[in-house]
Amino acid sequence: MANGLDLADYDFLLPESRIAQVGAEPRDSSKLLVVPRGGFSFQHKIFRDVLEYLQAGDVMVINQTQVIPARLEARKSTGAKLEVLLLRELEHLVWSAYLKPAKRVAIGGTLEFGQGLTATIERILEDGARVLKFSEDVKPHLSNLGAIPLPPYIQDSQAARARYQTVYAKDAGSVAAPTAGLHFTPSLLEDVKQKGVNICPLTLHVGAGTFKPVLDDIESHTMHSEPFSIPESTAEAITQAKLEGKRVIAVGTTSVRALETAWDGQQLRTGQQESALFIRPPQTLRMVDAMITNFHLPRSTLLMLIASFAGFDTMKAAYQTALELDYRFYSLGDAMLIL
Repeated sequence: MANGLDLADYDFLLPESRIAQVGAEPRDSSKLLVVPRGGFSFQHKIFRDVLEYLQAGDVMVINQTQVIPARLEARKSTGAKLEVLLLRELEHLVWSAYLKPAKRVAIGGTLEFGQGLTATIERILEDGARVLKFSEDVKPHLSNLGAIPLPPYIQDSQAARARYQTVYAKDAGSVAAPTAGLHFTPSLLEDVKQKGVNICPLTLHVGAGTFKPVLDDIESHTMHSEPFSIPESTAEAITQAKLEGKRVIAVGTTSVRALETAWDGQQLRTGQQESALFIRPPQTLRMVDAMITNFHLPRSTLLMLIASFAGFDTMKAAYQTALELDYRFYSLGDAMLIL
């Protein structure tokens, strides 16, 4: 019997037609599947109906990271083209990046990007990423030379790029969007505040590894690490809510991972931190009382996190229901509210 401990437990067949290629317009008109933890009484709503489930005094935690134009085209000294996906800034001028094709570029080789920008390949990391040292700060060049990276299952890249950013994105640094937040509009956020909900930000820069499937078995999977920071004001609001018996509602798995990583058993650590936390059954969450999330890929660590929170059987039933009732999946798809 499946129990969420084996990788095969997280397989499901998803027709290609169910992978959302464009986001709902307006954003808050996407479908919302309301899921009780450990239960099977699902409700079918529109995302803006999330207001019905919020209460005064709740703290809603959002990830205000901003996706950067991290996909670049470069040329080798021979003139051959290759694609560069920036992953994260390791230190001043130094970035990790995936190259495509990677095998044709030697350590010590130079890449040219245009506008006088070049980079030297310094070394190869364990996951195959290259470490690049740029001739000058690459960030000011990204708006002209780079493009927003999109998941490979998105076919119409031009239409999708305009939607692949939350309306509250503020801190540049992600190479993938925290997609649960894509459903919010400015007016819905205002309605949430008017209901007495305290919207509190944190920043976790989403890396390319966030969608990486688990290939072999769950126990041997190495989780990617992502930088995050939690402001003092957010930590104080969460602490106060917990003391008063109010709920902490996380928008997205990235917010969950940041909060669960920062909790040391006594308090929520603030400031700059790293998360390589792999949340899966039979683990349970300590800081989060409810969450908003999208429908995720089979065999993904994101799906395992959902199973930890909702309960494995509930998660499986919710996904089966979503498949049967034409919910749209993945980054630009519909949402779940798990209570």
